Amino acid sequence: MVSIRKPTKPTKPIKRPSKTATVNEPAINYQLNLAEQGLTRAQVIAVERKLAKFANVMDSIVRIPFTKQGIGADVALSTMPLVGDLAGLVLTSYAFILGRQLGVPAHKMLPAVKLALIDMVVGVIPVVGTLLDVFIRPSRKTLIIVHQHLQDEYGITETTHMDRPFLHQRLENKQQHSRFWRHPIAAWLYLHIPDMLGVVFIALLAWGLWAVIGWSVSLFGNSTGFG
Repeated sequence: MVSIRKPTKPTKPIKRPSKTATVNEPAINYQLNLAEQGLTRAQVIAVERKLAKFANVMDSIVRIPFTKQGIGADVALSTMPLVGDLAGLVLTSYAFILGRQLGVPAHKMLPAVKLALIDMVVGVIPVVGTLLDVFIRPSRKTLIIVHQHLQDEYGITETTHMDRPFLHQRLENKQQHSRFWRHPIAAWLYLHIPDMLGVVFIALLAWGLWAVIGWSVSLFGNSTGFG
């Protein structure tokens, strides 16, 4: 006799937990963090812009076009031994105060405080201290620390108001009265006016130097007969 086998039900594959599965972390409540500090998003941006203005004046009021590198009042103060360096340290403390107003913990501010102390000590050295002040920028360091805290705790990622704070505030005023300045291209061009003027200035300076060198070579050749 031929035995008939009953069809077996297909077995479902056993789902095994993926090794790469991760537990979802709870989302950060940015609004709650702002409320705990008694701040609004607009207030935070306004204070950070105030800090950026101060950092620009201290560290990069004159800067290389399309970069953040430049020189400011801190370098000028360092030309006055000791007195200027102490004044720079006192002024830089204003940046720390603004950071604390935004709820940045003191321990996060320590790297900027140490840099300010180094800046004061190094600035005492004649000439060398002044040159190093161009690269030791405690106010700019404070701004970076503060912005990272605002990004982590309040979800504020915009940087335009801190990159070009003076022009940004003027642009905001223009945007309130004209739709033209709300266009991204118009806004970008307005914010980069100093950079474009800087490029034109550098080009004219280079052309002037080339013309002077050419004139000097020609004069030397005509006067010595080597031309």
